[in-house]
Amino acid sequence: MQDTAGHPLHGVTVIDLGQIYNGPYCTFLLAMAGARVIKIEPKTGEHLRRRSVVGGAALPFAMLNSNKANVTLNLKDPRGRDILIEMVRRADVLVENFAPGAMERLGLGYDVLRGHNGRLIYASGSGYGRSGPNRDYPAMDLTVQAMAGVMSVTGYPDRPPVKAGPALCDFLGGVHLYGALVTALYERERTGRGRLVEVSMQEAVYPSLASNLGLFYGSGGDTPPRTGNRHGGLAEAPYNVYPTRDGYIAIICVGETHWQSLTRAMGRDDLCHDPRFRSLGERVAHIEEIDALVGGFTARFDKQELFDLLMRHRVPCAPVRDLVEVVNDAHMHERGALHWIDHPIYGRVVLPHSPLRFDGVAPLPIAPSGELGRDNGAVLGDWLGYDAAGIAALAAAGVI
Repeated sequence: MQDTAGHPLHGVTVIDLGQIYNGPYCTFLLAMAGARVIKIEPKTGEHLRRRSVVGGAALPFAMLNSNKANVTLNLKDPRGRDILIEMVRRADVLVENFAPGAMERLGLGYDVLRGHNGRLIYASGSGYGRSGPNRDYPAMDLTVQAMAGVMSVTGYPDRPPVKAGPALCDFLGGVHLYGALVTALYERERTGRGRLVEVSMQEAVYPSLASNLGLFYGSGGDTPPRTGNRHGGLAEAPYNVYPTRDGYIAIICVGETHWQSLTRAMGRDDLCHDPRFRSLGERVAHIEEIDALVGGFTARFDKQELFDLLMRHRVPCAPVRDLVEVVNDAHMHERGALHWIDHPIYGRVVLPHSPLRFDGVAPLPIAPSGELGRDNGAVLGDWLGYDAAGIAALAAAGVI
């Protein structure tokens, strides 16, 4: 394992039972903050690893499992459960995002584990929480987007609802789970006691509906329409994605200064004196005219040329870029947010670093995720003290 001395979570040991995106992103952030993360997978590998049968679909596994030790363990075997309990006795944190009740059915719920380690922080991510009438509903990012209202506000008013492109619920849930368990670690420093923390993906994503909820309350409780690329609360104008000769550009004007800057860039100072556009309320009331004027202007330019012009006038905007451009973003590569890596399984790929930066210490180098069970010997032997014959016996018995 890497030397993480000087990093905020150096000395913290995490048992990672996460799968797909939610739990693994939480533990990725922990690993990049200096924690020792031991990823436990079933003998067939966790679901995300198994997507490798579809071209490129396993890249997310590499993205979310850098800087972790890879261990296999059959938790349905009593010996596998005993080994996990041995790990828990030595660990600080356990993270899981199984369906509620799954760990209890294995005999490994929080009430059991805290009996072996009263300082344990047990972090549980789920779709709808560990309690309540919906707790057992299927909880994938798509289903939570549907239940949470994300799909109902995404898309155009005359078309069916659309899922958000990114896996918002999984990742917002993972970030909140990181925050909850680090908060509990801080508390443990003062009290010496661990605790269970949990995060519901639905509850984590709800605040992101803020603009749409503003429109909902402003309409007196009527279901608001989908707004396409306009502001979710229909409370800003201009606010849209506008055409250029070679693509699109996103423009937003918050307040009068931005609107005046845009009209100067357009060579249309007269628009500031037009009674239809003199205030934000009037501009929103005439949003169709605003979009027609701005779109007619933007369509005369290439997107980079227009971006440069609007930047000179300090108009908030950005060219709409595709994933080829984003993966090769010079800014993100220069900051160390993205790295080209020769991955031992997936070849030459771009992997992200943690967005969390800690002053005074350089970000840890990315250690690529490894083969299934790569670190069984190191973790069971060096950490738990099993000899080679004992490890071989566990493998022969199907425990690892």
